[in-house]
Amino acid sequence: MPSFDVVCEVNTQEIRNAVDQTNREAGTRFDFKNTNALVEFTEKELTLSASTEDRLRALYQLLEEKLVKRSVSLKTLDPGRVEQASQGSARQRVALRAGITQDVGKQINKIVKDLGVKSLSSSLQGDQVRVTGKQRDDLQRAIAALKEADLVVPLQFTNFRD
Repeated sequence: MPSFDVVCEVNTQEIRNAVDQTNREAGTRFDFKNTNALVEFTEKELTLSASTEDRLRALYQLLEEKLVKRSVSLKTLDPGRVEQASQGSARQRVALRAGITQDVGKQINKIVKDLGVKSLSSSLQGDQVRVTGKQRDDLQRAIAALKEADLVVPLQFTNFRD
């Protein structure tokens, strides 16, 4: 029976490259001079820091531009609140969304059911959703519907089998 998986994965190498480009540009741009603007990257989150909250917002915008150029969806970013750090500087943690949560999985299941195709079924399996159907055309219709849906995470479609 034909099937495919709906997943939410982040390309950590592209994010790392975007962070490096952001740090390099922040180090050379005049408006970031003496602001100690820096983006730190770990596997699960980014930490932005700058001397003022205004420079922090500008650094976040610069990071977004670099991510878009590298074809990384901005839906992977989950910005936290801006915190006051030592000596009046500002810090912000930005979590990276990866995997499909229970709530998003339920939304995907609802979208597949709302298509009204009896042969289509979907099930949540860990951090991915498997969609199965009798015909390839039904699966392609499900992919098109999921691409149109505005979910909080970026979706990728993998493991398409006939």
